[in-house]
This record gives sequence, structure tokens and C-alpha cells, in this order.
Amino acid sequence: MKFSKNILEMAVLIEFLAGSGLAIFFHSVLHSPEVAYSIFGIGILLSLATYLIREDLEKTRHELIGQYHQAHEVTFAIAGISDVECHSKAKAMLSGIKRTIVQLQQGFIPLDETEFHLEGAKCSDLAIRRLKTVDPITKGWHPRGALVNYYQSNLRALERGVAITRIFVMTREELGDPDSQKILFAQYHDGIEVRIAFREELPTASNMSGRDTNSSFDFAIYDDQVATEVFPQSGTYFGRKTSQAVNVDKLLQFYELIECSSHVIAVEDERIILASDVLKPAI
Repeated sequence: MKFSKNILEMAVLIEFLAGSGLAIFFHSVLHSPEVAYSIFGIGILLSLATYLIREDLEKTRHELIGQYHQAHEVTFAIAGISDVECHSKAKAMLSGIKRTIVQLQQGFIPLDETEFHLEGAKCSDLAIRRLKTVDPITKGWHPRGALVNYYQSNLRALERGVAITRIFVMTREELGDPDSQKILFAQYHDGIEVRIAFREELPTASNMSGRDTNSSFDFAIYDDQVATEVFPQSGTYFGRKTSQAVNVDKLLQFYELIECSSHVIAVEDERIILASDVLKPAI
């Protein structure tokens, strides 16, 4: 760095001396002061221009070197691991990081289970109009700590006048299960619009935006602006959050598809049944 700077300063000095010497030669020897002054002025301008160009090139070079080292920092670190087993483990970790970065590039924030439910509770507390959710019917829907906080945020949203629709995805056999009935009735009693979609009635695939509907059927959309979604397969992260319009729109379309296949419920003898199953009076 110091050696390069010294060369730069010497080049400027040499250019200045060359221009000045040529001007002195025309003035003293050839007795042409007008040409001498012109040469001296042009020499000064050329020296300044070349100095600024070299400064800019040097600055660009250092920036590019810095960016190169930053971009390859992890690669250099892995290359410095000598142990074979450690090197293999580092490459596996790097592969996981790459998948996470791809999610971030697409506008998704990966979350573990606790973070997922906390983000859901936060979004529910910020909702002002509508909350649309699709959930699988799972035993112990309420007892889990993080999920309790999420449901409490739903109740606070209801008190503020936010409309909540929750479509439970299940099989017909699960509808008659006592635990399922308890979950459905509790949410219906709390003021949530509960609908039921039978898994066997949902299409196996959708051409909508290239989305495969063989998913976890577990996501929520807040004011059509923010969405959270559980990953269908278990892994490092439990789910993800997005506020990118294109991602939210895909989930909205997916929700509408499920909603078209869902059923309105009714209450009969404190049991949740399908509204279409309510017996009509005989004529």
C-alpha cells in the first residue's frame, strides 16, 4: 500500500517536472513565451487529470478487493479447515445456510416454532380488519404455551372488531372425535367464524401459480398484507413469514381455493356438525 502510494506521488512529480522543463526550454531557448505558458498550463492540467484518474483506479481496486474477500470469506474459512470430518461438517452447514439465504431472497423469513407463534401473535395484535387462517385439526391445540399466546392475541383482535375466519382441515372421522369437537366448539363460542374442509375433498394439486396443494394446510394471512406459513416437512425451521405482495397473493389464492371446498358449520346439542347435515322439517 505504501509502496504503491509512493509510486503514485513520484509519477505526479515526474509529470510536473517534465511539463515545467519543456515550458522552460521553449521560453529560454526557443524564446517563445506564449508556447511555453501554454505547455506549462496544459502540463499542469494533464498532471492533475492523470492524478485523479490514478486515485480513482486505486480506490476502485481496494473496494473490489474488499468485496472479493467479503464474498469469499466463508469459502476461505472452510478451505482453512484441515480435518476431513470437520471440513465435511462445515460444508453441510454451509449447504443449510444457502437454503436459508434462498428463502430470504424470495422474501421469506424462516422461523423456529416459538418464533413462528410469537410472530403470529404480533401480527394478530397489529391486525385491524381481517384475519384468515387455515389449520389442521390437532390434539392439544390450546395447551401449548406459544400457541396459547397466539390464540389470546386472536381473542384480543376479536375484541377490537377484527373478523377472524379459521378453516380447520381434517378427515370426516376426525370431526366426530371428542378432542376435535372441543377445539371447534371453543373457537366457535369465542366468536371465530369456523369452517371445515375435509382433506379428502381438497384437490391434490393446483395449477394456481405452480403451487402444490399437498402442503401442511397451516397458514395465516393478516389484513391481506402479511402471511405466516408452516413448512410441510420438518427441518431446521418450523415455518416462515412474508410481507412480499407476490408471496401473500399466492397464499390468498390458495386460501380461496380451500375456502371454496370448505363447509359452514352448525351447532346441534352442543356438537359441531355441518350446516348441510341439519335435518330439514318434513313436508
